[in-house]
Amino acid sequence: MRILVADDHKLVRDGLRPFLRELDSEAEIIDAASLEEAVAAIEGAPRPDLVLLDLMMPGMTGLDGLTRIKTLAPGIPVVIVSGYSSRDHVQAAVQAGAAGFIPKTVGGNAMVNALRLVLSGETYLPSSSFFETTGSAPAAVRQTGAPPPFDRLSRREGEILAQLIEGRTNKEIAQALNLQEITIKVHLRNVYRKIGAANRAQAVRIALQSGWDIPPIAPSLPRPVG
Repeated sequence: MRILVADDHKLVRDGLRPFLRELDSEAEIIDAASLEEAVAAIEGAPRPDLVLLDLMMPGMTGLDGLTRIKTLAPGIPVVIVSGYSSRDHVQAAVQAGAAGFIPKTVGGNAMVNALRLVLSGETYLPSSSFFETTGSAPAAVRQTGAPPPFDRLSRREGEILAQLIEGRTNKEIAQALNLQEITIKVHLRNVYRKIGAANRAQAVRIALQSGWDIPPIAPSLPRPVG
């Protein structure tokens, strides 16, 4: 797999590398610091299989850069990775052909899950984007605090599902929440039943596509010594 990371900040490009290796340990990751460098990489051979594109690079004017890249390579999924994730930004990007929109505020594991969703042919939209512009949530969310079927989840179940989206194992979730691992398994069975998921991967996909406002992730507790 060849992945093009187009962002004018080297720190961002370098920081994404270890997470992109989780998609494919042998992935070739190509850097671009401007729109022209990104275009040159796409026009070269072989072409990338996935493009991560920052909207604020040199050469970018709004979504013109995205449109140019999609015109050159309409079959390559382009995911916007941006510090700006208002509802208008997200909707405009998707209408212009983006296969997803990932805010730079998300965790690395959540980003990997979002990219896996895109590579499977789906479109990823951040849940927070629907609330930033209007200042209020849709009616179903205002009434219950979460869109159906996530309104059926208990607070603990929501916390555990959020940990799952971050890519944590049952053991890691148990440690972070100071619970027994068997308790995590019981909660996850309830989560799957309530949201209509058959397994972990399906639960993550449903959550990422739902518009559910993912709760804050609890930090892991220190591991015992000795």
